[in-house]
Amino acid sequence: MSETNETNGVAGVIDVVSLYPKDMNIYGDSGNVLTVARRLALYGYAPRIHEINQGDPWPERVDMILGGGGQDTGQKKIIDDLFARADDLRRFAADGVPMLMICGLYQLFGHYFETIDGTRLDGIGIIGAHTIGRDVRMIGNLVEHSAHFGDIIGYENHSGQTFLDPGVEPLGRVDHDGTGNNGEDHTEGARVNNVIGTYMHGSLLPKNPAIADFLIRAAAERRYGAFEPRQAKDRVAELARIDGIAAKARAVAAGRPR
Repeated sequence: MSETNETNGVAGVIDVVSLYPKDMNIYGDSGNVLTVARRLALYGYAPRIHEINQGDPWPERVDMILGGGGQDTGQKKIIDDLFARADDLRRFAADGVPMLMICGLYQLFGHYFETIDGTRLDGIGIIGAHTIGRDVRMIGNLVEHSAHFGDIIGYENHSGQTFLDPGVEPLGRVDHDGTGNNGEDHTEGARVNNVIGTYMHGSLLPKNPAIADFLIRAAAERRYGAFEPRQAKDRVAELARIDGIAAKARAVAAGRPR
């Protein structure tokens, strides 16, 4: 898909949906939206952020979707609205819209989530996975290894244990039992085309610029046919400064015990 750039002096507009920020935004997940907006601007794109809560209409354009985590109560609040949007979300995913879903929305993008009290919340099936609530909570700083993004560093905090369908690619692999998707198979997260699901809070994107840039590049290429930054020297310098801060934050988090 290609399109003439809509604004003078910038590389183009990118429309970013923040999905359910009222109910699915814990442990700093809104920082992912802030990071994408800032990096888009530094690459010369104009970010347009749309907060979509229950009952809100989709914007005219959707180039990227970012969703956060929430407690079981938050998931139960948004589940009906999520199903009302399921066909649109499946269509967006099939059309290559990049998405990042954290924790609770990662679970609901799978087949189902069975909560610790036995309630089954059906998911929308974009990611081949299912989740079972358990008494054991996996919590703490985490380093996982990804062939696409190198080492990913974040903070997990979940009692739901997620099991991927055969053939579904994890986002990364963890070294230790008791961490990651389910504490057993050393997987963490999932990736289906341009859709990423993960338990990494923290926020994820401020510490992992490679993932933020993957989402940005995918959005720009889908909308405009290419990722073509327009950067003056001050923007290049600011991006380098932010990446330096991220590197320091990664080092601190990786060195802290769980």
